Amino acid sequence: MSPIIQAHMLALAPHPSALGDAVRSVEARLARAADGGLTLRYCVEGDPRRMCLPPPRPPRRADELWRHTCLEAFVAADPGAAYVELNFSPSGEWASYTFSAYRTGMAIDEQIEAPAITVKRDEDVLILDAAVRLTCLRAGTAARVALAAVIEESSGSLSYWALEHPAAKPDFHHPRSFTLRI
Repeated sequence: MSPIIQAHMLALAPHPSALGDAVRSVEARLARAADGGLTLRYCVEGDPRRMCLPPPRPPRRADELWRHTCLEAFVAADPGAAYVELNFSPSGEWASYTFSAYRTGMAIDEQIEAPAITVKRDEDVLILDAAVRLTCLRAGTAARVALAAVIEESSGSLSYWALEHPAAKPDFHHPRSFTLRI
């Protein structure tokens, strides 16, 4: 990737309708490179014995990762309603989808290269790093970003973390969730 042109460190907040007690905090770091590259780091602090973390698997594309512990990014080029959804699992699996507008026109993102994902599990923290290139970010295009996390607890309950929760139910696709400008 080319040199970093922007970097942001952000805290995600839990959605009040789905609070768990296994996670203390979720932080995300996003860095943007001039060539359309994004590097993301998610740090989930809590009690890993009470979190459902999938076992490591070979890196591959997989659907419905968001049904379990999954770290996510949504990127929309400015101006416009189209966006890309990125899902990263602690298993090493990933997914990328394009949407033409809010929850409309979903398709598998055929242009994306497989992201580089590394995962570190410690006694009270999960760190997931992902590096990916997005065609919608090339040539200095301004963009809006929503960062999010779904954390599954050993009880089976899910907590939802994001930069912004504009709806009564967790909805990472909501246009007002795209609060970070890069």
